[in-house]
Order: sequence, then C-alpha cells, then structure tokens
Amino acid sequence: MRAKPWEVSDRAWSRIEPVFPKKPRRFRYPGRKPLADRLVLQAILFVLHTGIGWEHLPQELGFGCGMTAWRRLRDWQQAGVWARLHELLLAELHAAGEIDWSRAVADSSHLQAKKGARRRVPARLTAAGAAASTTCS
Repeated sequence: MRAKPWEVSDRAWSRIEPVFPKKPRRFRYPGRKPLADRLVLQAILFVLHTGIGWEHLPQELGFGCGMTAWRRLRDWQQAGVWARLHELLLAELHAAGEIDWSRAVADSSHLQAKKGARRRVPARLTAAGAAASTTCS
C-alpha cells in the first residue's frame, strides 16, 4: 500500500527529528501533554497538501486541532526550524549527488545584490499616480 503524501515515515522522522526544538514540561503544573511533533508535522503537511483551512482539519486523522498545528507552524517558523530543515535536506541530497547545481537559480528577491553600493537607494514607488486623461471631448 502506498503511503499518503503527508505521512512522515520512521526513516524520515529519525533524520529530521533533531531539527525540532525540545520544550521541557513544567514540573509543578505541567498542564496537558503537548501533541507529538511528528503528528503535528503530519497535520501541517496534510493541510498544505489538501489546501483545506486549519479549522477544518479532520479530527478522525488523529492530528489534533488545526489551530494547534497552525500555532506550532508559527512557533517553528520563529525558531528557524524550516530553514534548518531545508539546509539538512539540501546537504543530504548534495552528499548523495542528487542535486544538479548547473541548473540552480539565485533569486534576487531573497539575495542582496548590492554591486558595491555604499548607501541604500530608496525603492521607487509602485503606487498609482496621477496621469493625464486619455479621453477627449
């Protein structure tokens, strides 16, 4: 039987688990036990794969509440988990010779290309401006 695209295999999880931050529980008032990171990751992948809203995440899947997944997604983004995960997977693919770097593209919207500029140049406005009327009477 073929695995679903949002399921994280044991092998994949063993490789990426160290990237996710560990949050120790309080001793005195531990509260409710948090949902396992692997389940939350699968919930996030399910929402991204299917395109459903966070609030519509089916409880039958066992992934917990959609808002829990959304909050964890936000927290992981702020903690830099996605960047580290991207670097880890790129390094593994590179080590396995699975990346063709001759086809790589540097996107200038993410990389600064200053060309030796010493001061910042203000960006030109892209908002609508007043223009001459094109209608005649």
